[in-house]
Amino acid sequence: MAEFTIDALGEACPIPLLKCQKKWPDLKRGDVMIVSIDHSCALKNIPEWARKEGHNVEVEEVDDGVWDIYIEKNA
Repeated sequence: MAEFTIDALGEACPIPLLKCQKKWPDLKRGDVMIVSIDHSCALKNIPEWARKEGHNVEVEEVDDGVWDIYIEKNA
């Protein structure tokens, strides 16, 4: 299992989601992508996209208005 980090702090939608989608094919099953965001629209878009694709998602607020989204690739 490998971890990949995407720093999308300061990026407005849809850039954080597009960064995730661009990197996603590089991940293997069991790998985890950690996306750091500070825009609430990405807080909705990214987990929604990942869950729709069938992957595990956890969101952690690491600071006031800053979140890390953990996505585990299942397929």
